[in-house]
Parts: sequence; C-alpha cells; structure tokens
Amino acid sequence: MSAPAPDTPPGLRTGTLTTADVSFFVVSAAAPLTVMAGVAPVAILLGGVGAPVGYLLAGLTLTVFAVGFTAMSRHVRSAGAFYAYIARGLGTPIGIAAALVAMLGYNGMEIGVYGLLGSATSDTAAALGHDVPWLPVSLAGLLLIWYGGYRSIDFGAKVLGVLLVAETGILVLLAGGVLLDGGAHGLSLGGLAPAHVLTGGTAAVLAFAFAAFTGFESTVIYRREARDPARTIPRATYIAVAFLGLFYAFVVWTVIQAFGEDEVVRAAADDPGGLFFAAITTYVGSWAADLMHVLIVTSVLASLLAFHNAINRYTLALAEEGVLPKALGRIHPRHRSPYVAGAAQTVLGALVVLGFALAGADPYQQLLLWVNTPGMLGLMLLQLLAALAVPFFFRRIRHDEGVLRTVVAPVTAFVLLAAAIGLVAAHVDLFTGAPPAVNAVLLSATPAVFLLGLLLAYRLRRTRPEVYARFAAEPTEPSAPTDSSAPSAPGESPCPHPTSSSSTPASATPDRPAAPLSPSATD
Repeated sequence: MSAPAPDTPPGLRTGTLTTADVSFFVVSAAAPLTVMAGVAPVAILLGGVGAPVGYLLAGLTLTVFAVGFTAMSRHVRSAGAFYAYIARGLGTPIGIAAALVAMLGYNGMEIGVYGLLGSATSDTAAALGHDVPWLPVSLAGLLLIWYGGYRSIDFGAKVLGVLLVAETGILVLLAGGVLLDGGAHGLSLGGLAPAHVLTGGTAAVLAFAFAAFTGFESTVIYRREARDPARTIPRATYIAVAFLGLFYAFVVWTVIQAFGEDEVVRAAADDPGGLFFAAITTYVGSWAADLMHVLIVTSVLASLLAFHNAINRYTLALAEEGVLPKALGRIHPRHRSPYVAGAAQTVLGALVVLGFALAGADPYQQLLLWVNTPGMLGLMLLQLLAALAVPFFFRRIRHDEGVLRTVVAPVTAFVLLAAAIGLVAAHVDLFTGAPPAVNAVLLSATPAVFLLGLLLAYRLRRTRPEVYARFAAEPTEPSAPTDSSAPSAPGESPCPHPTSSSSTPASATPDRPAAPLSPSATD
C-alpha cells in the first residue's frame, strides 16, 4: 500500500487486529471474573442448582442471533456497526435513533463500571488490610483508561490479552481444584435435570445471564482495523459467544459442586459476595483468594478499556457521518487512534462519577447499577433491532446466503431477544435494588433516547439533507471483498446508500448507480 499524501488526514490502523485480538476485546468487555464472582452467586440464589442452564440458554439465543448478524457483516462495510446494520435494514430514521441508543448503551455500560472499579479496589484493599477510598481510584481509572484508548489499537489488544488470560486463569484454577477434589459430595449433573431448570427462578437467572454477555456483539465495531474482516469478524463473534456461554455455565456448575447441591443456595444467601472466595480458599488456598481479589480489579479495568475503545469508534463513525461535531472524528497521526473522541468520553465519565460522588451515592449500588441498567437495556434493544433488520436487508439484495441465515435465524433471534428484554424489564429491581420510581426512570431512558433519535433524524432530513442521505453509507474503497450491494431502506429511494463493490457478478446490482460519498463518510 502506498503512503498517504502529506495532506491526507490519518486514518485508523487498518489490517491490525487478528481474530484473537478482536475476541480479546469483546470477551474482556463482558468481564468474566467480575460476572462470575460478583453476579453468579445471585443467579444461584434465585435459580438454584439449575442456574448453569440459564447461561447455556442465553448463549444459545445469542448464537442464533450471531448467525444472521455475521451474515450481514459480510455485506455491510460501514464503520457504524450496529446502527449501520439497522439503518440499512429498517431505514435511516430508525438507524439514527439506534445510533443514539448505541451511545447511551456503551457509555452507560462503561461509565457505571467506574463505580465498580472504585468499590472493588476498596474491597480488595480491605481484604489485604488497607483502607482505600473509592473516588480517587475511580478518577485514576479514568486517566488510565483514557491513556489505553489514546494508544494504538494493537497496544490495547495486547493489554487485554494479558488481563483476560489472568482473570480466566484464576477461574480455571478454582474449577480445577474442585474437580480434582471431587467437590463437597462428589461431582453430579443432577442439578441440570428439567425438574431443577423449569422453576420460577429460571426467568430471573436468564435475565442475569443475558446481562453477562453484554459487549460480545461489538466485534463489528473493529471492522476497519481487522485483518480480512469478512473472516475475522464472524469468527471472533462465534468464538466470543461460545466461549462465554460454555465458560460461564461450567464455572457456575463447579462452584455448585464445591458446596454441594443441597447447601450451595444457603451459602449464597448467607454471603453472596464471598461465595467464590470461600470456594477457592477451600479448594486452592487463601493465597488464591487474595489473588482473585486483585484480579477482579484488573478484570474491571479490562472491561473498561474494551468499552472505551468501542465508544470511541462509534463516536468517530458518527462524527464522520456529520451527526456529531467533526472535531470528534480526528485521528492521532502516530497512534492512529480516535483520541479526541476518547478525551470527550473521559470527560463525560468524570462528570458522571463526580456527580454521583458529590450526591453521596454508593459507588456500587447506585453509580454502577443505576448507570449500567439503561446501558444494558440499550444494547439489548440494538441486538433486537439488528436481528429484525437482517431479513429486510437480504430481501432487497441479490446474495448467496441461505434462508436459514437470512430469515429463520434472525426471526428466531428477534423473538428470543424480545422475551429476554421482557425478562430483564420485569426483574429490573433485582439488578438495581432501587425503589419503583427510580426503576421507572431507568427503564424509560432507552425508549426516550430512541424517540429523541427519531426526532433528530427528521430534523436532519429537513435541515441537513446531505447528512441524512449519506447516513450509514458504504465506503468507496473496499476494505474487504464483498458480494452484495447496499440496500435501500424501507420507504426510501435507493439513492442514499451507495452500492458496495462486488467480487462476484452474481451479487452485483448494475441497475443502481453508486452515489458519491462526502470525504467525512469515508475512511
């Protein structure tokens, strides 16, 4: 590739991320150790010994979602990821609304976790005999994560790779100790029987299980920086969802074996926060419990960095679209990172963290749970809309994908995800521990932002038609071979979205000319 001209603005570092790198980003965002040690005990308390099946069912549902999702990823090369998929399938107004929901979702998931960073670090320090206040830790974390996002994407991938291996390693160590010792009363699969799974608590477990996968879908955000994205993105998506589903279920099952199926629910009720630490102390040693405390902090840091990078790329894409200020689309000439977007996200995070601190809020019960909940619901809504967009997208283009990928799987995923959102909304009090009035506000945040996005879309169509027309457009330079053309949105003319280039004549659409892109919409 020839070097860019001196006056050409720098772009992202293309062709950098391997399948493993992208997998590290998305699995790290889910924070496996934090989810297991901090949330799984509550799932066991509510669902009993059948709790592992909840994680398997959630993983299966998201695998079905990934079938249509990854099929579409081979045909859409826009940097807008989720919102681009939705715009291309369901229309520009819904796509713009989805873009605002994406900003709410990823920012909510990231900023709230600074409260967890502060509380987890304070708890770890207390376990080691020290007293550390949460606010300075959270503010230091903001600076550390800003620096990680400021550096190049391959630097972030290396950091996340190390942290992810460490946090999964301590859980494997716990599981190994339980399996080698045979558990409290011998190993048993009896808890997985239908009698233990089909109970009233399963719905609550499913709600927690779906929340545990948050962030796996962000593989597509890294399309421009991936090597051979047509292969890398689908592979990383399947690896992430399969790993998380199987690993979560396995770890929860081993912890149940550590206490015994008859005693584990009582142990979880007595001390949910200490369940995993008690298990690893018994089967491995107190040193391992101390190490787990430390690795929970690094797990949270890994999740923060992964979400921070995802937010920066969404912000960059929207700045390139012209929806957000152009300054947010600047890319660092050396590190090739969206550094202005990262600085803006860090400032926003600092304002929220300081606001909660000045209000005397608890970093875990309020900053984490109250900010995370709208974020989680926002990302689930994006998944729902993306699943619905798939059949509409493929109905209007020529392609070689089968009906299973383009209709059956996405429609099934839409139904299952709608049920999952209903479960989360019905059990939101379990996530937040907040009074009904607060829960009502948290539940209304996502639909309110979606409505705001629709209003923004109609305003853009009236006042800035060129921005509206080119929203979620395909880049002019193919970043990877594709075999489809861009579809038009329902009810709109086919002109707003230019066609993508095609490597196979069968999928080309010569009857529709490509519209020129503005410089801000390209790489």
